[in-house]
Amino acid sequence: MDLFGNNVDSTLNLLQKDGTVNYYGKLFPFDKANSYFEILLNTIEWKNDVAVIFGKRIETKRKVAWYANKPFEYTYSNNTKLAKSWTSELLELKEIVEQNTGETFNSCLLNLYHNGNEGMAWHSDAEKDLKKHGAIASLSFGAERKFAFKHKKTKETKSLILEHGSLLVMKEETQTNWMHRLPPTKKIFKPRINLTFRTIVE
Repeated sequence: MDLFGNNVDSTLNLLQKDGTVNYYGKLFPFDKANSYFEILLNTIEWKNDVAVIFGKRIETKRKVAWYANKPFEYTYSNNTKLAKSWTSELLELKEIVEQNTGETFNSCLLNLYHNGNEGMAWHSDAEKDLKKHGAIASLSFGAERKFAFKHKKTKETKSLILEHGSLLVMKEETQTNWMHRLPPTKKIFKPRINLTFRTIVE
């Protein structure tokens, strides 16, 4: 049922081969999406992300937070994070995502991009802590941003705009065969919050 002006077929595989990406469009009416954005902005324990590149510790402008069922450790970019306990709003959002996707998740990595200058380089979410070929559900609030995929062998690319209050799901062999990124842009001055629900292997 199309409640919020979506003309989106969530069963369509945007990649068409070597992985599966489904876009669900907007899950929330505009006012509700705004409400979640403000709550997340002001209640999540945001910290600047840290990466170790060529042995050098670099602090990013982008901020992150890590929440889960248990105090899981999660390591990426040679940096380990310890999960905090869910907030009530994160649990609400997790349940909504699980109901829409039929998947289950036990953790969430959140990103706060203050403006279009902050983005994410090409990468795959294939850390050993993650369930192999498991689904990663990405909820977006705030500024609408371009999101791109690039095939590791053929170098072909696909991209779409992630709307305020929308859901994207990457699953199956997507992380094995494709990279993704959030390209920076000088045209966007507002912040974006992204929640990526994941499954950590215990």
